[in-house]
Amino acid sequence: MTDQLTVATPGESRAWLRTELRTRKTQAALTLTAGVLAAAASTIPAYALGLLVDRIRAGSDAGAIVPVAVVLVAAAVVGGIATAFGGYLTARLGSQILADLRERTIARALRLPAQVLDRAGRGDLLSRVSADISAIDRAVSEVLPGMISALLLAGISLAAMIGIDWRLGLAGAVAVPLYAIGLRWYLPRAAPSYAAERVAIADRSQVFVESMQGTRTVHAYGLEDRHLGSIEGLSARARDISMNVFALYTRFVWRINRAELTGLASVLVVGFLLVRHGVVSVGAVSAAALLFHRLFNPIALVMVTFDRVQDAGASLARLVGVLDMDVERRDGGTAPAGRELVLQDVSFRYQGGPPVLSEVSLRVAPGEVVALVGSTGAGKTTAASLAAGILRPESGYATVGGVAVTELPADSVAIVSQETHVFTGPLAEDLRLARPGASTGEVSAALDRVGALAWARDLPDGLDTVVGSGGHQLTAAQAQQLALARVVLLDPPVVVLDEATAEAGSAGARDLEQAAAAALRGRTALVVAHRLTQAASADRVIVLDHGRVVESGSHPELIAAGGRYAGFWAAWSATDRR
Repeated sequence: MTDQLTVATPGESRAWLRTELRTRKTQAALTLTAGVLAAAASTIPAYALGLLVDRIRAGSDAGAIVPVAVVLVAAAVVGGIATAFGGYLTARLGSQILADLRERTIARALRLPAQVLDRAGRGDLLSRVSADISAIDRAVSEVLPGMISALLLAGISLAAMIGIDWRLGLAGAVAVPLYAIGLRWYLPRAAPSYAAERVAIADRSQVFVESMQGTRTVHAYGLEDRHLGSIEGLSARARDISMNVFALYTRFVWRINRAELTGLASVLVVGFLLVRHGVVSVGAVSAAALLFHRLFNPIALVMVTFDRVQDAGASLARLVGVLDMDVERRDGGTAPAGRELVLQDVSFRYQGGPPVLSEVSLRVAPGEVVALVGSTGAGKTTAASLAAGILRPESGYATVGGVAVTELPADSVAIVSQETHVFTGPLAEDLRLARPGASTGEVSAALDRVGALAWARDLPDGLDTVVGSGGHQLTAAQAQQLALARVVLLDPPVVVLDEATAEAGSAGARDLEQAAAAALRGRTALVVAHRLTQAASADRVIVLDHGRVVESGSHPELIAAGGRYAGFWAAWSATDRR
């Protein structure tokens, strides 16, 4: 399995939530006021009915019910309005906080180091901004308003019972330790299960995403059953965890019922003794019993929805965890004084594995195009990622114009890999991702420079044609030309191409190589050459082998030297792949 992204501790989640509420003091205060008003209105009917009982025992006529009825109606109206308004305010406040959390999580994730996201996998992040957000959203909209109302009602009702007679309040409070014991038994068992369930869902999402993205490969090698088996296994794991939580929940419910019956019995017994000794009236005891009985549903709601709260809490911890992760500095930064790209004594390894690069040093002069060549696993892509600032070296440094690449403005170094993404929307807007204010003429000029303007104008709606998912599907070569056109619009001083022509196939390779050469013209460039024709046209070639530089020179010089590069070239020429 992949490494999960960071998960916040319960204390960190609570601290984040307190901070969010402090920034919305007015809304939070208004929400609390409405909740208190609704809870207070809910206790009035018990007082009124207790008063009615005493009046009837005293021999009052039927007219005694009229003022009680008026009070009950008024309390119902006020309580209903306050409850509805309080529920609306709670849901609104929660939705605003959740919306901000979602946006901040995605913004943070987009700035995480690429290596972190690669290790975690896309499934983990997708589950956080989808399944976890949904879990919190359900809690905010369906559970939180009722829970807050129930907690306020419980507090005010106990206070009201104490106001009638402190002994009645104390009798009702007997149930509190039993509720606490029930929660103390349930929460430590349920919380890890909910956290494990979120992880299981994330793992399942990761396998599903990988299967969908690699559908062609899965079909080509007949791996459908294997992938389905993995998904079924992870689904079964999530199901088993859910069933275990439900079993815990059913055992938790009878503990709630035990607390309710014990509390009500205590109120009635103490009330009987107090009435017998003439300390309180039957109506007062009736009011206290009604107040406590009214707590059954609210407290049960609080107790049984703790599973939803636990679920939402586990999800919140996963989202807050992302907010606390270190991100790359890609905004602002120090502009380079020159355009020379330098890797000096750079070493790198992935997650404690074997060294991928060992003390690699190379220099790319301003305006020079240098090709990186080597067999699979030589470290070419790693070197390119270090040069672009995507990875951080274990030792040594990577600079442009004397400034560390990780401290450069975002438009200083551009990287184009073979995995080019076409964003959904008009083709022109896809290009404007590189320069949002680019005019139509500048967009057309960028496409023309990389040889893509002709086919772009031939699309159904020209440059306004919707491309990407659900739109017009571009070929691999067209997608790469689009990426190169973005480079032209961005106009960075340094460009890194990581096998950017590998997906074109033999038919479109020459055109794409010409497009790459046009995009690189006048720029400092480091090119991971999948096709050796790119290396042959570069100003200089550097050969990597097992993470070390073994040869460096121009194409003619290396051919004449008869070394490793000459062997690569001979093998390439023999296959007639040019």
